[in-house]
Amino acid sequence: MSSRKDLALGIFIVVAGVVILLGKLGVFGFLGRTLWPLVLLLPGIFLHFMFFARRASAAILIPGGILTVYGLLFFICNIGGWGLMAVLWPVLILGVAVGLYEYYLYETPRPGGALPIALGLTLLSILIFIFSWFKTGALYIIALILIAAGIWMILGRKRSGRRDKWSRGW
Repeated sequence: MSSRKDLALGIFIVVAGVVILLGKLGVFGFLGRTLWPLVLLLPGIFLHFMFFARRASAAILIPGGILTVYGLLFFICNIGGWGLMAVLWPVLILGVAVGLYEYYLYETPRPGGALPIALGLTLLSILIFIFSWFKTGALYIIALILIAAGIWMILGRKRSGRRDKWSRGW
């Protein structure tokens, strides 16, 4: 029995030493800074799994959708830089809309108030996203698209000898 305890204690000491060494080399700091959105994403996916495995009611999809969307958003910000949050923050509102919409989709009977709230939050999120996008260079892109569309309408019209019924005056 003593040799078994010595073996377990030896393994524990080796593992503790490896953990300390990796910590001093910065491995855990890097993993913590890079993969922390998994703290949100994995529970969100787990809640979806619980519902689709028929172990929980559809109400579990509300926090599941929110956590999944937030985890993905934070992964994007980790990879692309946190400056993206200046434009992507409306996704936080969209996360609540996704959770409510999933609840509406899978709950029977369908809850009456969930769909209008989900659609309203989605619309609000899109509008705020568009307005925050305007603060970047997107307004120039929209202006160029409008100019191109106007030129296409002016030059793309069929030039026939006859006038259309609106310009003839009936």
